[in-house]
Amino acid sequence: MARLATRNALGTAIAGPTATLIYDDWYPALRSDRLRSTKLETAMLLDLPLVLGRRRSSNGKDGRIFAMRDSCPHRGIPLSVGWFDGERVTCRYHGWEFEPCSGRCELIPSLTETDRLDATKIYASAYPCEERDGYAWVYLPGSGAGRKKELAELRPVPELAKFSDKYRTAHLTADLPCNVDHGIIGLMDPAHGPFVHQAWWWRSQASIREKTKRFEPIPEGFRMAAHAPSGNSAPYKLLGVYGEPVETTIDFQLPNRRYETIRCGSKWFTSLTTVTPVTASTCRIDVIAAWNVFYHVPLVTPVAKFFGAKFVRQDQVTMIQQAEGLRHNPSLMLIDDADKPAKWYFALKQARLDGSGKHPMDGPVELRWRS
Repeated sequence: MARLATRNALGTAIAGPTATLIYDDWYPALRSDRLRSTKLETAMLLDLPLVLGRRRSSNGKDGRIFAMRDSCPHRGIPLSVGWFDGERVTCRYHGWEFEPCSGRCELIPSLTETDRLDATKIYASAYPCEERDGYAWVYLPGSGAGRKKELAELRPVPELAKFSDKYRTAHLTADLPCNVDHGIIGLMDPAHGPFVHQAWWWRSQASIREKTKRFEPIPEGFRMAAHAPSGNSAPYKLLGVYGEPVETTIDFQLPNRRYETIRCGSKWFTSLTTVTPVTASTCRIDVIAAWNVFYHVPLVTPVAKFFGAKFVRQDQVTMIQQAEGLRHNPSLMLIDDADKPAKWYFALKQARLDGSGKHPMDGPVELRWRS
């Protein structure tokens, strides 16, 4: 297994180039099935340490999930080293107790009857946290935004589209030793497939052909319009057994999401891939896929997970190798047309950061490349 960090001769990790981070949006912190009983879990998002858990409901069953900054507002000790009884998180240093969804302090054991301090006026940092598609999604506000807003005031929580009641799902994840910008432009890069993903079950250099795709602007992103999927990719060819035309649509939306939808009559496959900044110089890929194709075929889910994991691993290895070169701060370039989506991403990100909302696309455009 290749190491996920570039290290010097002493074995110390060397941070690569950093990226500016986008706040005021939802990011997947971890798989929500890890949040159970009175167990606390930790995660890092956008250089922010978090502690997560699942609050016990009144009937004793698992209830609402929560995310707090992993730091007691009293002396800064991580709350994750304390205790959680299903209702309150208790700091192990002085026993302060917090309601985890709001962050409100409910008890300070050291206070006496003569103290006038109202513990309930003190809040630990707590963030909106919602469960979707098997992930704990956390909304991270920008600096100075104050305590959490009502859910209705926030951007919608990302959710994968499903087109039938019965479907199967799979999750994949991989840590990347590069910043989120490099992770995202690698995710949307259409030209690396025949080189990074060489395999009998996907494609090879010999299968390279010229392609033309139509792209359309969407709010804070762009869409590769509905088209017949690549004929030189073996998995897509399997859908031919249904005898229906196959169409795929791919969307990219800020801050980090790639949605793919494949339709073949009543059969479908969808995926949501996110590249989430863990720190300013590292990120993580998470993939959730859902489908009803080959629904009754035995072992289809473990087989899909096996090949999907190999596919993601190929990207991971490439990013590990790229990180070795990036630590020397080389000059880089983007070319047309294969790198046009990367240029759009950087323009969209800048428009989000400066508040202009300006979209880099004036309308639909066709791009051509070989892959």
